Amino acid sequence: MNKPAGPVRTTDTALEDIEVELFVRALKLRHGYDFSQYAPASLKRRVLQLVQSQQSGTVSTLTTRLLHEPGFLPVVLEGLSVPVSEMFRDPDVFLALREQVFPVLASYPQINIWQAGCAHGQEVYSLAILLEEAGLYERTQIYATDFNESALRHAQEGIYPAREAQLWSRNYQAAGGRHSLADYYSARYELIKLDQRLRRHVTFANHNLVADEVFCEAHLVLCRNVLIYFSDPLQDRTLALFRDSLVRGGFLCLGTRESLDFSPAAADFTPVNAPLRIYRLGSRTTGVD
Repeated sequence: MNKPAGPVRTTDTALEDIEVELFVRALKLRHGYDFSQYAPASLKRRVLQLVQSQQSGTVSTLTTRLLHEPGFLPVVLEGLSVPVSEMFRDPDVFLALREQVFPVLASYPQINIWQAGCAHGQEVYSLAILLEEAGLYERTQIYATDFNESALRHAQEGIYPAREAQLWSRNYQAAGGRHSLADYYSARYELIKLDQRLRRHVTFANHNLVADEVFCEAHLVLCRNVLIYFSDPLQDRTLALFRDSLVRGGFLCLGTRESLDFSPAAADFTPVNAPLRIYRLGSRTTGVD
């Protein structure tokens, strides 16, 4: 007679992987947020950081709270999203937008820009400042989207730690800024508040790149340092979404660590500034005209 199989020996790392998988399934089944196509190593790292920040002990404890505590979802989404940015991050990219993209956008009577994955809004306000200085802001509508409601509220407030101002001022000047960044914010205590007039043509909205469809018809789509957290299939889906959102000859700007090169969407774009990941919708063989 065969003896019953003994218990399966599981390493701590393998057990964590099982717990993370169950946590991701619970998040999708209970709340409809699907993180299953995020890059596994990055996702696991953020889940474990959430365990630590919540002093939960194990991922399984997080899962129990996720299933049974209605108010815990915003905490989870805040922990799993990556809202780390700064104003005029990678200033050479913003300088290239000013010099290589804005002159083309100036030919349109109305300009729609989609900032996908806007996080806490620093890059949205950076873009608004450059458009203001280029004389384009009055005919521009910026759609700033994220799936994280907490991040969107933060972005709408436009309030940030004053300690960031010195770095942001240097970035602004390197991006071709024509004034002083201090002209665009007021300082009080240890905070700075960006001028609310920068929000006058910004619409903040919830949009999930994993599940939602085309958000608007855009002349420029910016999504910087988001795709690096996605699996290859999800990257391909997202890039196809951006392609379908752009007008003919529209522009796409990705993060400097991201690329179109290995995506099926690459055939639909031509590089404007390949090192800075700025592309224009139009065949590499036929051009964009």
